[in-house]
Amino acid sequence: MNTLESITKAIISLSLENKKQLLEILEQQIFELEEASYTENQETIKDIKFVEEEYNNGEYLTLEKYIEKRSKN
Repeated sequence: MNTLESITKAIISLSLENKKQLLEILEQQIFELEEASYTENQETIKDIKFVEEEYNNGEYLTLEKYIEKRSKN
C-alpha cells in the first residue's frame, strides 16, 4: 500500500468535523504554494509589472465605466 492509499484510508475514518479541519489545512497549504508559485514565475512577474505601468499611466477603466460601456453595446 502506498502513502496516498494510507492517507485515503485514514481520511475515510475521520469524523465530519475532522474532515472539515483537514480541508481547511489543505486549502491553506495549497493557497500558500500557489501564491509562492505565481510570485516566483517570471512571466507572471512581467505581466504584473505591465499592468502596473498601465495603471500608473491612467490606462484603466473603473468598474462603473466598464459596466456603463458594456451596457451601451
